[in-house]
Amino acid sequence: MADFLTDQKVVSRAYLVGVQTFDMETGEGAELLGELKELVENLRLEVVKTNLVVIRTGEQPKYLIGSGKTAEIIAEAKELGADLIVFDKELSPAQQRNWEEDSGLAVIDRQEVILEIFADRAQTREAVLQVALARMEYSLPRLTRAWTHLSRQRGKGAMGGEGETQLEQDRRIVRDRIARLKEELELVISQRATQRRKRMRKPVPGVAIVGYTNAGKSSLLNKLTGAHVLAADKLFATLDPTTRQLHLPDGRTLLATDTVGFIRRLPHRLVEAFKATLEEVVVADFVIHVLDVANPNVAHHFATTMEVLGELGAADKPIITVFNKVDAADKQTLAVVRAQHPEALFISVHTGEGLDRLLARCEELAVDDSEAVELLIPHHRYDVVAKLHQGGQVRTQETRDDGVFLTGRFPQKLKAVYDPFRHIAPPPQRKPATKRPKKS
Repeated sequence: MADFLTDQKVVSRAYLVGVQTFDMETGEGAELLGELKELVENLRLEVVKTNLVVIRTGEQPKYLIGSGKTAEIIAEAKELGADLIVFDKELSPAQQRNWEEDSGLAVIDRQEVILEIFADRAQTREAVLQVALARMEYSLPRLTRAWTHLSRQRGKGAMGGEGETQLEQDRRIVRDRIARLKEELELVISQRATQRRKRMRKPVPGVAIVGYTNAGKSSLLNKLTGAHVLAADKLFATLDPTTRQLHLPDGRTLLATDTVGFIRRLPHRLVEAFKATLEEVVVADFVIHVLDVANPNVAHHFATTMEVLGELGAADKPIITVFNKVDAADKQTLAVVRAQHPEALFISVHTGEGLDRLLARCEELAVDDSEAVELLIPHHRYDVVAKLHQGGQVRTQETRDDGVFLTGRFPQKLKAVYDPFRHIAPPPQRKPATKRPKKS
């Protein structure tokens, strides 16, 4: 359950406020509000109403929206029994404080909702640290929310009043906690880098699976690799990167990594906090960008993912654009998307349609320096067999009377090891020509 508190009570009923500004596309505010509703429901909160507010003259500094509309929303939220107001647009600390003082309710924005979801889903030590750091950095300028009851206790001495002193102490505690979290996170990141370097010693190409949250990335990884990564129909089901071996039809192996899903208006501090997780995208040889073709907002999802890839410096990498869930899309939608993305692949993880073409494309992009060879290694050189298993990809192994027959792909750095044992098949023997009897 979410831990937003008001008067020591856990909130359970949310009133959502979306915003449509003059610089947004028509209908974009409603789409984002629908997305916010799904995010809030992922926190197991009941949504009592969604309200889209149109801002025509610019955002107001005190409440974000006009004072008249503010009073109307507060009255309706209380009438519906809501104990939480959620804004789809980011609120400044001052705006958040003004709303809470006037309404007597907990008031949060989209950023805080996403932070709560991440906190709820984080499993590994790295993800827990990253979420804790992001939440601390978000809360630091908002600490006065927790100390509004002390604002009347200010004194006139040089040290300030009791409330002011307590607030400064609390800020110091949060800053110290942020410093410790960064230190711990640096250690975890260095450990991940060590693990990555160990993987890179073995010349296996890597692919990162990216895309909008809930597009089917984890399901695709499971289908291609036989893994059992959580693949739930909810936003941010996967927060921690998962790497599995993907065996290509030509016998080579890829390291495929499933990454955290992207979302519109993803808090920038989360992009920074999850830099270690998203670095899997940066070090990958190429990227599989998965989209849900049946989603009506697929164009926005495409733009969001490409924007985040650009922030990471990975937009110039080879990218395979993959539209998933073709079995759930209508023919007209498919025709439009195919025309807009003629280079893309269209698949269904559920039915397996198009996966063969995806694997063929992966073979084209999985460039390495390995060579496909056939080897015949004497029985007394099993040390060579062990080195080839450790440093390459052995496809078949057969014990024969004259040695161990191997087929596989091996990197050039092992060429001196395997080259002396190349197997050269003897030429096929021709049958002696039979002489025809002479005619008498």
